[in-house]
Amino acid sequence: MKYLITGGCGFLGSNIASHIIATTKDQLVVVDNLSRMGSRANLDWLKENGHFNFYECDIRNYEQLEKIIKEEMPDVVFHLAGQVAMTTSLQDPLYDFSVNAQGTINLLENIRRFSPQSIVIYSSTNKVYGDLEWVHYKENSTRYISTDFPNGLSENTPLSFSSPYGCSKGCADQYMIDYYKVFGIRTVVFRHSSMFGGRQFSTADQGWVGWFCQEALKFVKDPNYSGLTISGNGKQVRDILFADDMVRLYFAAVLNIDKTAGQCYNIGGGMENSLSILELFGLLEKELKVKIKYIELPVRISDQKIFIADLTKIQNDIAWFPKIDKVTGIKKMLNWSGEIMK
Repeated sequence: MKYLITGGCGFLGSNIASHIIATTKDQLVVVDNLSRMGSRANLDWLKENGHFNFYECDIRNYEQLEKIIKEEMPDVVFHLAGQVAMTTSLQDPLYDFSVNAQGTINLLENIRRFSPQSIVIYSSTNKVYGDLEWVHYKENSTRYISTDFPNGLSENTPLSFSSPYGCSKGCADQYMIDYYKVFGIRTVVFRHSSMFGGRQFSTADQGWVGWFCQEALKFVKDPNYSGLTISGNGKQVRDILFADDMVRLYFAAVLNIDKTAGQCYNIGGGMENSLSILELFGLLEKELKVKIKYIELPVRISDQKIFIADLTKIQNDIAWFPKIDKVTGIKKMLNWSGEIMK
């Protein structure tokens, strides 16, 4: 097998690449423009662990991508490259569109023309469902609760693109599904909730679990640290999924492509692995024996009060489910964050 990973030096990409290097004799091709913080460090880390072909390429560059696809003819493409921050999409919608929407159709067209046998797995987002303000919520002391969806939101939830990020990722999401319907390209779409784990260089704009783990560690060194901010009241809820479980998911989708081709799946940790920001702070305070102080900022545009993935479809189709619970995952995240902060 030959695997090609776009965004292969990002968080999810480097975890998948490392798995291929460590556990298989398969060929690996990594494509990344190395623009994101931490991507060069991840590339160096991967090079220390094994051999693979690397292309420094921006997926907006159609001609360069064409050369790579023609040369490599991959059996499987994990399409993970993208603009991933809501705030960046608001600041520069044209850039956001060019990366997420144009970059994705650049890839699909090159696959259609030169490597139609390739399986393409796409990392989409829960933001394709919009702000979900039509959902009925209750509010308790630590989180919002949806009484309408006690098991989380399924793939039957109406699409409702909002924000430039939601529109660009939603556009790519739908192109993926359409290229299966119209051209027979075996595509699979994962609409992710919150992902976290090692090799994730989180920022205040993206990767909230990792970011707050880094911020919490600052209170260990300085109990009077005063630089932590949150957007809104901290009761927003997501279900969180650790990197190792995501890696298993992507390879399971390939192994079961007869069932997964042309499908979209909501992916997260499920109801039992859901957390609000305030609840995460409670876990971090208990683990680190600190008191976390923060300043509230206004709610972010198009932020969802709650998104928890209903995992029924993916469990029924390929029997995948998370194995690493949220507490274990957060402990692992704290260990990794502590190492990179030294």
